[in-house]
Amino acid sequence: MKKYVKEIIILLVQSAVFYLVPLFGMTDNPMGMVLLIVLLTLGLSLILGAVSKEKIKYLYPVIISVLFIPSVFIYYNETALVHAIWYLVVSLVGVAIGTVINKAVSKE
Repeated sequence: MKKYVKEIIILLVQSAVFYLVPLFGMTDNPMGMVLLIVLLTLGLSLILGAVSKEKIKYLYPVIISVLFIPSVFIYYNETALVHAIWYLVVSLVGVAIGTVINKAVSKE
C-alpha cells in the first residue's frame, strides 16, 4: 500500500475536484464549471503519468470516470452522465502524455 501513496493522494485531490469545486464554485456559467473540472482533471492526470512508475496509473482514467458518476446525481442531472466519457478520454490523454514525459526525462 505504501508504494501507491502518490496515486492515492492524486485520487483524493481528484475526488475533491469532483465533489467540492461544484459545491463552492457554482457560477452563472455551467460550461465554465465543466471546463474548469476538465482542465483540473487533465492536469492531475499529467502529474500522475509523470510521477508514477506503477502500472496502476493505467487504471486511473477508468477510476476517474467511475468516480465522477455519483457527483452527477448530487450536483447535476442525468444528462451530465456524458461528461464521464469526457473525463475518461481527458485523463487517458493526460496519463499518456505524462508517461511520455516521464520516459523522456528518465532517459537523460
